[in-house]
Amino acid sequence: MYKNILIPIAPDHEGTLMESVAVARALADEDAKLTVLSVVEMAASYVMAEVPLTAFDNSRDEVEAQMKEVLHEDSHIDLKVLLGHPPMIINDTAQEDGCDLIVIRSHKPGLADWFLGSTASRVVRHAGCSVHVIR
Repeated sequence: MYKNILIPIAPDHEGTLMESVAVARALADEDAKLTVLSVVEMAASYVMAEVPLTAFDNSRDEVEAQMKEVLHEDSHIDLKVLLGHPPMIINDTAQEDGCDLIVIRSHKPGLADWFLGSTASRVVRHAGCSVHVIR
C-alpha cells in the first residue's frame, strides 16, 4: 500500500475527481497523504507576451474553487492548483513531495495523441515513482 499519493486532475475534468480519489483511497495505507493536483496549462511563449499573467491567476482561482466544491472541503485531501506544463508539473510535484504513487486518468487516444502523446503517457514515461492509470 502507498503512503503519499498524488492525484492529478485536468481542470476541465473535475467530474472525474471523486472516482480518482476513490481509486487512490483503495490503494492507500490507512494514514496515507492524498494530494489532488490540477495544472492550468500556460500558453506558448509567443502568446504569453500578449496575455497578462492575471488571466492565468484568474483561471487558477476558478479551477481551485471548482475542485474545492467537488471535494466538499475534505480535510483529508490536500489541494494544489499550479501553472505550467502538466506532465512536467505533475512529475516535479510528485518528486518534490516525496510521493510513492501517482493516480492519473487517461482517455482513449485520439490522432493527436499518437503524434504528441497524452499527458498520462508522458507522466508514466518520466515518473520517479509508481503510476496507476485509470482508463
